[in-house]
Amino acid sequence: QVQLVESGGGLVQAGGSLRLSCAASGFTFSISTMGWYRQAPGKQRELVAAITSGGSTNYVASVKGRFTISRDNAKNSVYLQMNSLKPEDTAVYYCNAKAEWRPMYNYWGQGTQVTVSS
Repeated sequence: QVQLVESGGGLVQAGGSLRLSCAASGFTFSISTMGWYRQAPGKQRELVAAITSGGSTNYVASVKGRFTISRDNAKNSVYLQMNSLKPEDTAVYYCNAKAEWRPMYNYWGQGTQVTVSS
């Protein structure tokens, strides 16, 4: 059974930091691209950051220099360190796992709320 369990969300003041964690199970984590997406009320879900099995990363422009994605294959976990948070970062953050090879898959976690107060 595939599971992606996020944790670490919460309420923080602008300028503060949070670290999101996602614990994965039920698939081969080490060969998956892992990502963090977010969805704010009334907006489409967007990719925030992703990291490939080889460690290559990419970020949406609005978080570059503030957020860092990392992974620990030994713990089947992916992290998102969020610094200098802004009110516009407020959203539900979702962990995502995508296959890099066939058979293809695309898994989602249940989401964790991040609220940044001004």
